[in-house]
Amino acid sequence: MSAPSGGRAGELARFLEIQNLGLNLFFAIAFLLVAAGGIPSLRVLVLAVVAFIAARNAGHSFNRWVDRDLDRQNPRTAGRALVTGRLSERFSLAMTAANAAILVAAAALLNPLALALAPVALALLLGYSATKRWGWGTTLFLGLVEAVTPAAAFVAVQGALPSVAVLAIVGMFFWGSAFETVHSLGDLTSDRALGLPSLPVRVGEARARSAVALFHGAALAAWAGFGWFAGLSGPYFLGLGVVAALVAASDVGFLRGAMPTAGRFRRHMAYGAIFLAGTAVAIFLPAVLALP
Repeated sequence: MSAPSGGRAGELARFLEIQNLGLNLFFAIAFLLVAAGGIPSLRVLVLAVVAFIAARNAGHSFNRWVDRDLDRQNPRTAGRALVTGRLSERFSLAMTAANAAILVAAAALLNPLALALAPVALALLLGYSATKRWGWGTTLFLGLVEAVTPAAAFVAVQGALPSVAVLAIVGMFFWGSAFETVHSLGDLTSDRALGLPSLPVRVGEARARSAVALFHGAALAAWAGFGWFAGLSGPYFLGLGVVAALVAASDVGFLRGAMPTAGRFRRHMAYGAIFLAGTAVAIFLPAVLALP
């Protein structure tokens, strides 16, 4: 079958969903800034971003391979490259292996703790693909996967995991769980047809929608505590407040039955960008004000 417009490069970009790369990248950079108390060294910054992208690509490629049979039966995913044969299963596994190797190499160049924890990160990234067949907790497992982001940022910069990072990790867990619950609600009909025990299938659509609002509230509360104990100034809390207001407005409509579709990715990237902006101003404004 011939590839869609864009050629092989376009096909690869669609396979890796490059358009959604920024979903957690803004959060990753924000936590790097906090961990470093400013801009990390160029070496650490480059290695951390490379590790982040490689980790994402490894998990994404492996999930495409694991889910190829399920994707064939889901109208939303039936056109994916592995289903149609535009890309091979061998290619997907090769992408998984290559990006996993890049992640481990970047971790080794960062510090010993990063290298020691790289297999744990890979186990989470690759392991979640099988959880949807075992029980309803896949969305929570994905939240745990996304919670790796702040942990990895602090380990990359400091070579340690300080206690203050725990609140950032908890916040990212609930934030990721909320997003993935919304995502799974979009597949509620197909999950029921395929017998997949997702959270919305287990608790019902109405309770799943309520869970999203609760997860968002828990995430924002944890991040507020993180900012307090990290000693961040007003701009951080202003940015977090803007995110909270936007999320609350979205959740009100969501609880009333609105179902966000493609726009949810753009909104979540916008939330991350606002979070990063507030964090950056909080970190750099004191130094700017101290200038003669």
